[in-house]
Amino acid sequence: MLTMQDALIRLTDYWAGRGCLVAQPVNTEVGAGTLNPATALRVLGPEPWRVAYAEPSVRPDDSRYGDNPNRLQTHTQFQVILKPEPGDAQEQYLGSLAALGIDLRAHDVRFVEDDWASPALGAWGLGWEVWLDGLEITQFTYFQQSGGLTLDPVSVEITYGMERILMALQGVSHFKDIAYAPGITYGEAFGQAEYEMSRYYLDDADIAANRELFEAYAAEARRMLDARLPVPAHTYVLKCSHAFNVLDARGAIGTTERARAFARMRGLAHEVAALWVERRAELGHPLGDAAVRPAHAEPDAEPAALPDAASAGAFALEIGVEELPPHEVGRTAEHVAGRLRDGLEEAGLFTDASSLDTCATPRRIIVLARGLEAREPDTEQVVKGPRLAAAYDASGEPTRALLGFARGHGIDVSDVGKVTVAGGEYAGYARKVAGRPAAEVLAALLPDIVTGLRAGKNMRWKAPGLSFARPIRWLLALLDDREIPFTVSDLTAGRSTRVHRTAASPQVDVPDAASLTGVLREHGIEPVRARRRARVIEDAESLARGRGGTVDTAAEHALVEEIVDLVEEPVAVLGSFDGKYLELPEEILTTVMRKHQRYLPVRRETGRLLPHFVTVANGECDHDAVRAGNEAVLRARYEDASFFFRQDLRSTPEQIKEGLGRLTFTERLGSMADRSSRIAAIAADLAGRLDLAAEEGAALARAAALAKFDLASSMVIELPSLAGTMAREYARRAGEDEAVAAALYEMELPRAAGDAPPATAAGAV
Repeated sequence: MLTMQDALIRLTDYWAGRGCLVAQPVNTEVGAGTLNPATALRVLGPEPWRVAYAEPSVRPDDSRYGDNPNRLQTHTQFQVILKPEPGDAQEQYLGSLAALGIDLRAHDVRFVEDDWASPALGAWGLGWEVWLDGLEITQFTYFQQSGGLTLDPVSVEITYGMERILMALQGVSHFKDIAYAPGITYGEAFGQAEYEMSRYYLDDADIAANRELFEAYAAEARRMLDARLPVPAHTYVLKCSHAFNVLDARGAIGTTERARAFARMRGLAHEVAALWVERRAELGHPLGDAAVRPAHAEPDAEPAALPDAASAGAFALEIGVEELPPHEVGRTAEHVAGRLRDGLEEAGLFTDASSLDTCATPRRIIVLARGLEAREPDTEQVVKGPRLAAAYDASGEPTRALLGFARGHGIDVSDVGKVTVAGGEYAGYARKVAGRPAAEVLAALLPDIVTGLRAGKNMRWKAPGLSFARPIRWLLALLDDREIPFTVSDLTAGRSTRVHRTAASPQVDVPDAASLTGVLREHGIEPVRARRRARVIEDAESLARGRGGTVDTAAEHALVEEIVDLVEEPVAVLGSFDGKYLELPEEILTTVMRKHQRYLPVRRETGRLLPHFVTVANGECDHDAVRAGNEAVLRARYEDASFFFRQDLRSTPEQIKEGLGRLTFTERLGSMADRSSRIAAIAADLAGRLDLAAEEGAALARAAALAKFDLASSMVIELPSLAGTMAREYARRAGEDEAVAAALYEMELPRAAGDAPPATAAGAV
């Protein structure tokens, strides 16, 4: 069995073998490996840096006395920084999973959109959470900014959640049962520390002492900044942050204090970052300058030298990317198709006999054009010479100006006539301009289409001049069987596409434009979204019928659309969960399935939930392994939900509402408690102006008194989309009138465009 100790050693050896320096954990508490100066400082500036290290990550708010199987106040991250990003970081990462003994062909490993930001550090990046059979095991991020500074070069951060990985690999359901090393479990090694530190963070930490520590650490960080010592300054910012987290876990941070503390820590972190960059520049960047750009690759052939097509042909453009956010897949395909069609129509290559189709998956945007003209139409161009008055002398003879013009253009003076340009009369002539071959038109058009790609959120990577939702990694451009070589940044288009990363040959040549989709299907990839959608729906419904149920794909339309754009080769797998969880409110179960796991719920014909779900893997896999992994993930999430639900039921709505004072609404408008009070006051004022029935007025007054109380519940803090739903549930269980419970639910309506408005007067007010 692979122990946790073995796993840490294997990852260390793997990344050290790829040029990473092996660093040590920082010797003060940090909430994530990102805060270690080996990351937080070294991603700044132009110097190259590759590092790997294990980092005990301390999060007081996650303290659970060691009882929760999945939450720890100190968990272990393994952190990797690759600076500059190498261009194949995903492939290197997958190699590290193989080094841990994970069979990539058997398991469903996916990159699922999850952008990262730390406002307190002025840091953000775009990337993914990596799933192993539905379990998030890694955060994978292209850093864009840190300490408020734009990063150049861009770094890749890979953060492994070691406890999660080992629980999955060892098949245990509690972190305490992880085999940490031969003969000793995680619980035996660290269980006492987990309990005692949880006691400290939640119950015994002295609030006054930690307030003093916060102030002292912040002051020392300031003193170190004044002394121009960024490393000790960073250390004291970390200590300051931990003292804040202790106070927060103790419930001792109010709304105003939180805003001030965040602003203070953010300001210190920004100053540390700026000072570090200054100091490294003063030292002459001893590790070098990775921001120096390599020369662009030259195309293999000039487009104009390509053979001229004799007839109308087919054209294929494929823009290969790392996994796009689902909402960008279809939108990007439409944008590229629109730009290409406009350019082809303007050149006269796209006619009534032509057609244009788009295909899109998370890893590729494809536009297929058929029936194109072989070349642009010939045109006539007016060439303007000297003004007519200056072209001939008084006797009508050509002047030197006209003679020079004719000589320069290789024509006889007799070929020159009068031309009118912008209302002026000139000597000139009309010449025939031969239309460019289609290959030449495309070679000029395509670079602008690629460089013009934009998304809702854009990132940079090691490709000067490009910015998009995720890195562009390859370009294919074929006109019939001919390559259209063009260069964008450091990418040169050719005839190669990429298939599944786990394929024996991940890169495949395409013989001609018409064969592209067929080649992809031969390798298991369905490029057409409509076909993927049909397969998802058909397979999900078939699996559900096998258990006497159904999947309401119409009601789950939004989720189905997201799933379609998360996979290239949909493979549906049926999973199950313990029927005891059906005792929880249905909204909790389905929210966990949809929001966190992208599972399709299975229901009876009556609409009631069955203890089954359908997950959709990306590509052929070991169904039993994928099923078991996803079932374990859902079981853990339902255990968490059950814990939060039971915990909330121990308190009345009034008691839960007391926690609103610790939740910030917005910095200038105070806490959620302040917001709740304003809602109650406005409701009372409106009630006095409206002709409400006595029952409606009573329901409104009571609902207003409890307004937004569920935002402070453990369940809604964990699953914010359940706001209103849990208010109704908890109100009912507390014995409130149904009209009050309904108003508390309707207070959150409508949640989105097309959602139903409140149905009761109390809810509407």
